[in-house]
Parts: sequence; C-alpha cells; structure tokens
Amino acid sequence: MIRHTSHLDPNARTAGRGIRGLAVVAAAAIPFAISIAVAPAASAAVPAEPGGWARVAHLSPDTKSVDVQMTALAGGAVVYELDDVAYGAVSSYIPLAEGTYVVSMVPSDAADDAEPIVQQSVDVAAGGPVTVAAYGVNADLQTVVFEDDLSAPAAGEARVRVIQASTVEPTVSVDTAQGRPIARDVPTGSATDYAAVGAGSWNLELAGADDVSTATVDLPAGSVSTLFVLDTSSGALTATAVTDSATLADMPIGGIETGGGGAAHSETAPAGIFMGAAALLAAAVVTTAAVRRRGARDTA
Repeated sequence: MIRHTSHLDPNARTAGRGIRGLAVVAAAAIPFAISIAVAPAASAAVPAEPGGWARVAHLSPDTKSVDVQMTALAGGAVVYELDDVAYGAVSSYIPLAEGTYVVSMVPSDAADDAEPIVQQSVDVAAGGPVTVAAYGVNADLQTVVFEDDLSAPAAGEARVRVIQASTVEPTVSVDTAQGRPIARDVPTGSATDYAAVGAGSWNLELAGADDVSTATVDLPAGSVSTLFVLDTSSGALTATAVTDSATLADMPIGGIETGGGGAAHSETAPAGIFMGAAALLAAAVVTTAAVRRRGARDTA
C-alpha cells in the first residue's frame, strides 16, 4: 500500500484517516445488516415443503392471557409458540407442512409443567388455511377449527363472514344499519359462509335475544375478513373485523396480514438493509478516492 506522508498536509491526512475509518465501519456493517435481515421474526419452524396454514384465536372472555404451542402429532416437534395471547386476539397465519398438529394453550403465568387448559388437533392440508379458536366461559372452554376461504372478491367488493363467540347471547344476528342482513341467528361457536359486500366502512347492528348493540367495521376493497362477535367488559355484544387477507396476492407465504394478536412474518431478507449497507460502503470508497486525488493535486 502506498502511504502519502511527507507530502500531504495534516488536514488531508486526518481526512484520509476519517474516510478510511468510515469505509471500515461500512464494510463491517454489511455482515451485521445481513445477520439482522435473515433473523427469524417469530418462534416458528418454516416447512421444507409447501403445505397449508393455521392461526389461533383466543375468544374466551373470562380466560386470562394464554401461551400457545403448536406441535406436530408425528414426532412431537414444536413448530410454533406464541406468548401472552389476550382475549380477542388472533395470531398471524403459520405456514405448516401437511399433517396433523396439536394446539395447546396454558395460562401465561402458569408453571412450565402446567397442564394445558385446552388442546385441539388440527389437520393441515395443502393450500388450506384454518383458524383454531378457543371460546366459551373459562369453566366450560370449547375449541373449534374453522376452514378459511381466502378467494378474492370481485373488484370494488370485500368478502366477510361472521364467527359468533359471544357468551352473553346464544345466537346473534348481524345487519347493516340500512337493514341489509349479513348473518341470521348464528349460534355460539359457529361461522357463517363468506358473503360479498361493498367495500368501505359499515355500521352494523348486532342483535341477540336480550341485547342489541352497534359496531363499525372497515372492509377494504379486495379484502377477505372475519367479523368476530365478542363480549364487552360490561357484558354487551361487540364485533371486531380481522382481515384474513387483504388481496389474493397475500395468500400466506410466511404469514397473512392480520389485524389480531400477532403480526405476519416473512423469512425473506429486506432488500433495503443490503442496499443501505452497500450504499454506505460505496460512498466511503468514492470519498476516499476523491480525497486521495485531491492530495495528489496538492502535492503536484
């Protein structure tokens, strides 16, 4: 390496050291950035082969937060874990190989060897998303597996279904404020078929035998959503919409966009991280070259 010592003034030498230091830092940042980019965002094992997807929902109003674990029936390997799932939360979709799995829930503050308060087996088929839900009062917890249909709606429309999980009403009907029926007499623990509706914000009326409540939900164009009917803390009906898939392009590859307790995760490294580190290194190299050229001119 050629060293310019006696012919460069002190300021130029200091600048050269600073730029060389910047280049070293930028180079060191690249493997660090890469390590961040490829780090898994959730405690989930990505299947080696394409399969289906599953998510979990906590729909029991008097059951405290739970930790969820999903294990493969064959071999017992843990493929997914989720902590502190609160009432009304719905996880992101978990990509899974075809097969049978067991979903277990234990109270978040329970001992490590505590018995699950619920367990539910679920069959995952190729291309088939499902929702595993725990519902009902704590003294009589139930579990159910819903098959999800993420087919895209027509242009300018949304698709929505109702899952009735209220414990204050055994059946619930859902209508728009304009009187259009969305679902009729849906029993607790069941789901309706998906229906096509106009995209936009909807004011809904929820009616049981003894309670009538209202709720407002937003159904974006191209979205597929589930309307969960739940209980408020005061024992009234309420509803919340969870976006199952914003568009058909969001079919789960590492997760579907959801509005519940978990965020969708991708195993793909963000391009911006690589580009940013590369740009930093390139800028340092270019600046170093410029300083050296300036030093050469000064010497001349």
